[in-house]
Amino acid sequence: MEEKNTFTVIDNEGKEVECEVLFTFDSDETGKHYIVYTDGTVDEEGNTKVYASTFDPEKDASDLGPIETEKEWKIIESILEKLQNEDLGQGEQ
Repeated sequence: MEEKNTFTVIDNEGKEVECEVLFTFDSDETGKHYIVYTDGTVDEEGNTKVYASTFDPEKDASDLGPIETEKEWKIIESILEKLQNEDLGQGEQ
């Protein structure tokens, strides 16, 4: 069984929430490191909620920063779309 890469964050209500790292990447465009993760919850349509933040690889994984610009969101969204399309393509084989 594959071991999941997890970390714990404190939510807005002060509760500890375990999150699973989906992937990390570096952007040459912004010069930042990004982490995309989920807490395993789902929305009203049954889709798993996914979050993204900046991080410093030299610090604790739960020391996350905000996504500050529309450009950053576009970069993250394009990577998520690419990965989703790759996963869908593999399921059709």
